[in-house]
Amino acid sequence: MDFEQQINRRDFIKAAGLATATAAFSSVTLVGNAADDGQKIIVALVGCAHIHTPSYAGYLASRDDVEVKYVWDHDASRAERYANQLKSKPVSNLNVIWKDPSVKGVVICSETNRHKDLILAAAHAGKDIFAEKPLGVNAKEAFEMAKAMDEANVKFTTGYFMRCDPKHIFLKDQVDKGNFGKITRIRGSNTHNGSLGGWFDGEYRWMADPKIAGVGAFGDMGTHSLDLMMWLIGDVSMVTADIKAVTHRYGDCDETGEALLNFKNEVIGTLAAAWVDIDNPVSLLISGTEAHAVIFKGELYYNCPKVPNAAGQVPWTDLPPGLPEPIAQFLDAVAGKDVTTLVTPYEAATRVSVMEAAYKGSKQRAWFRPATS
Repeated sequence: MDFEQQINRRDFIKAAGLATATAAFSSVTLVGNAADDGQKIIVALVGCAHIHTPSYAGYLASRDDVEVKYVWDHDASRAERYANQLKSKPVSNLNVIWKDPSVKGVVICSETNRHKDLILAAAHAGKDIFAEKPLGVNAKEAFEMAKAMDEANVKFTTGYFMRCDPKHIFLKDQVDKGNFGKITRIRGSNTHNGSLGGWFDGEYRWMADPKIAGVGAFGDMGTHSLDLMMWLIGDVSMVTADIKAVTHRYGDCDETGEALLNFKNEVIGTLAAAWVDIDNPVSLLISGTEAHAVIFKGELYYNCPKVPNAAGQVPWTDLPPGLPEPIAQFLDAVAGKDVTTLVTPYEAATRVSVMEAAYKGSKQRAWFRPATS
């Protein structure tokens, strides 16, 4: 199964059921045991509300070298359910986790509006942190968390799995080598039909409540492509957007949107994200004065005269290896391996900042500069 098929893990969850989805996620991480010295990697699952929690729990359970010692959630029944799956101890008092020196890291899958308190406490306790995206409900909180993690010198990453795709790694290398010439445009699109399918009607209803999630569909899906675009191109100087509800299945929660971004290096960016699309054939496009790349239906087409045989007529398959999923990279880092591909706290915060500016731009029909602190 290639990385393009992984992009919407929720498709697995809905189409195949949670158990099958969890097994599929475990099988595509392509990573061995991190603890080469035979010691268990001891972590805790802190918050179990996110729609990806079943996948993470399944992966953690599949690792012989990982022990999930504790599970906490403000919903005690949810904590107990995942604790049973992981053969862990459910706890109601977070201090049990924070004060246990054997717990080296935490996997935070709570509602987004709980991230700040949990991440600040984890950083203060010296725990390495994996937190689901987005980092925070707004830029101010996100930068506060990033500062705390940096000052505590804890390891961190988040679920920006698009960086792991061999096609994206190849394009990053081509951009860094200058093979595109002057890049003029980049477009990212990440969509699914979750609103149409009622994916958030039950346990995950909070994800369609921006007061809890911080965002709706545009922020939920768009943050992945935004991270990819910024990883490839750099920081954003100005942004505006048109973001709106379509079906109103979840009240006024947005279900689709399009943003226009000005990058600091003058590249023009467009970003699409939605829960109401039945297809998403073009997920990425990069146009430069000396090369052009498009990912169409999961295949990369690359036209670059500098690269032999790159004429853009057939899929480009001369690709580097992919990276392990972010959760696997995190466990490697907790185990003491030198992992250079983790998302930094500051990177995670800047994505929240750009997204916040996009929502402001949509509401006020104006351009906004993303906050920097």
